[in-house]
Amino acid sequence: MTHYLQRTAWTRDFAAPLRAFLRTEAGSSGVLAGAIVAALVWANVAPGAYESFWHTDLAVSLGGDELSLDLRDWINSGLMTLFFLVVGLEARREFDLGDLRERSRFVLPVIAGVTGMVLPVLIYLAFTLGGDGAHGWGVAMSTDTALALGLLALVGRGVPDRVRVFLLTVFVVDDIIALLVIAIVYSEDIRMMPLLLAVLAFGVLFTVARFGVSRPFVYLALGILTWAALLTSGVDPVVAGLAIGLTAPAYSPGRDDLEQATGLFRLFREQPTAELARSATVGLTATLSPNDRLQHFYHPWTSYLIVPLFGLANAGIPIHLDFLGEAYTSPITLGILLGYTLGKPLAVIGVSWAIPRLTRGRFRPIVGWAGVAGSGTIAGIGFTVSLLIATLAFDGPELVEPKLGLLSTVVVASVLTWLVFRAAALLSPPKKAAALLGDADGLVDLAEPVDPEHDHVRGPATATVTLVEYGDFECPYCGRAEDVVRALLKDDDLRYVWRHLPLADVHPRAQIAAEFAEAAAAQGSFWEMHDLLLANQDQLQPRDLMRYGEQLGLDMDRVHDEVKHHTAAGRVARDVESADLSGVSGTPTFFVNGQRHYGAYDVETLARAIKVARARVLVQRAGQPTG
Repeated sequence: MTHYLQRTAWTRDFAAPLRAFLRTEAGSSGVLAGAIVAALVWANVAPGAYESFWHTDLAVSLGGDELSLDLRDWINSGLMTLFFLVVGLEARREFDLGDLRERSRFVLPVIAGVTGMVLPVLIYLAFTLGGDGAHGWGVAMSTDTALALGLLALVGRGVPDRVRVFLLTVFVVDDIIALLVIAIVYSEDIRMMPLLLAVLAFGVLFTVARFGVSRPFVYLALGILTWAALLTSGVDPVVAGLAIGLTAPAYSPGRDDLEQATGLFRLFREQPTAELARSATVGLTATLSPNDRLQHFYHPWTSYLIVPLFGLANAGIPIHLDFLGEAYTSPITLGILLGYTLGKPLAVIGVSWAIPRLTRGRFRPIVGWAGVAGSGTIAGIGFTVSLLIATLAFDGPELVEPKLGLLSTVVVASVLTWLVFRAAALLSPPKKAAALLGDADGLVDLAEPVDPEHDHVRGPATATVTLVEYGDFECPYCGRAEDVVRALLKDDDLRYVWRHLPLADVHPRAQIAAEFAEAAAAQGSFWEMHDLLLANQDQLQPRDLMRYGEQLGLDMDRVHDEVKHHTAAGRVARDVESADLSGVSGTPTFFVNGQRHYGAYDVETLARAIKVARARVLVQRAGQPTG
């Protein structure tokens, strides 16, 4: 089966707030797991070599000044700054484009996320209060969201994306709070002058970003200055990455910007010079938001190199029976293990149960009970940020116990999550759908609802699912998608809507084709003309269009007059305006029950999206009181 993973040549899934993030994390979790295993093997086969290697000093000199750190510190305080940059970028993206753009939806996730940090800390302190490990309470706070998402893809196969979205939404503030704890609690001997310099440098960076300065070296210089000043001040410099990420706005590229970029590419096509090549490249890049550009560059590096390198440098601990027997009775190890694997699920489940009842259903989780429980159990994985805090809170042999506790959470949380979703899989299909999807209303991305009096509709008016496509008769991807739509329309519970989005800057005959289709619609033959145009995309000259009209037996004098005077231009423009309001800039773009579909639009992928949408409607109907 063919998978159509592209749109037109210049538009991709820029507006997808979570899908690419989820795919990267799911794939990189295997690399991180391999790094952890390698660290454990290395630390047990050659413990002396493992420690001595990571304590190798590496210095950078500039004039008379020198910055010297060992390799482990360069990773923990240097490279991990880029990891937290990506964390900040994803948090900002979720606020700008994700579920949290509707601020009322932030209430339950924030309460669940904060409770999911406080309760594990209380459990940890219940084990360690009064002992040597109490000062390390910050280790029990932060879910490793990236590793949790990756393992969720393994132990929760078939789980809808909505569950992963819920997990990320709940813990979008997790790393932010953990970083504040690092800055406030685990920073020592703070020096005010370097700290003020860091704040000033960040202020300048924020200002130039607000004014739209696009010179990369400006941000690089200010970012390095902020990082170095924080390092000198005594505050862990990884905070700089998070702060910078939060300042980078996310937005979908505008159609006007894309059309301007197309013009630049055309100039290069006509005169392929180095200067015009650079102009076209800059123009294309400028259509992306700063958040998109930074994510595209840094996310693969952090997921596939930096975080696994962090695991390799920090996860190595010597393991033998005497040590395990002693460590698993240690208050530190038990406090971390139970704090995560018991505290996180209790917090997420408890808040998701209590908030809807206290607010009379105003704030509800976007998933069902199995989605909530599975998110809570998989959130019981603490590694990256927690291990970073452990290296700040503990030293020497004492550091081995929190490392063992954090590594153990990965195994226990994964097993508990598998049990939750295995239990859901044993339910009947309707009950399984309710358990995974819940009955909360989803966000509607389609700005203009379907109007049968205005829109072109195929399929029964009573259909459970409505599929809306914004298309262009000259777009080759729309032509390919037409075969997919035809296959989907074999479903007698699906309604399909076509809306015009002629991309005149790249498809010069798309506008007249759209107006010709509307002229045919005025004589009751829209779908017949629609099918002919998509089947003959390379033959859309006026004489071709007239031939199609004659083939359908239309009144050609009337058609000619309406097309000549652009009678239908306003009708087409209305569709284009609705596309702009819905954030659509490329074709084909699909909406399933008002929610934008991201990713591939092959039969299998779209059919799966339609199946999930239908299940949600049936769950919501089942939950409504009968007359």
